[in-house]
Amino acid sequence: MHLTLHADYSLRVLLYLAARPQGLVSTQEVSEAYGISKNHLVRVVQALGKEGFIEVRPGRAGGLTLARTPSEIPLGRVFRATEPDFHLVECFNKAENTCPIAPACGLKGVLYEAREAFLAVLDKYTLADVIQRSRKDLADFFLPPAAAGGP
Repeated sequence: MHLTLHADYSLRVLLYLAARPQGLVSTQEVSEAYGISKNHLVRVVQALGKEGFIEVRPGRAGGLTLARTPSEIPLGRVFRATEPDFHLVECFNKAENTCPIAPACGLKGVLYEAREAFLAVLDKYTLADVIQRSRKDLADFFLPPAAAGGP
């Protein structure tokens, strides 16, 4: 299983904002912190805003901030909102299934159960849980080397 960049970047944006709760953050700042294309990040930010995970304030004095507290952002909901589909195998998508053994195959049920278990685990955690499990200096990872005390 491999998550799309959209889902991956969505989680990164949320982590960044949770690690920087003191004010608005620019899309450019997030882009530079992760080395992600700003153009791609803009689409991620728009989707997160539309889903109500973040607040997007346009303009020069604008920026991004979490729309809810980290404890109110369930990871399962983030994944369901940002991952386009969870079709682990072709036969999960009935409209495009061309597998000749699909009607008799027992693997489909096992993979379906595995997918549901994956989502059930994510449903148990919030963004706050992930931040709590992170190192206390998570926010420092986003500082430029000079500001973090580096060379």
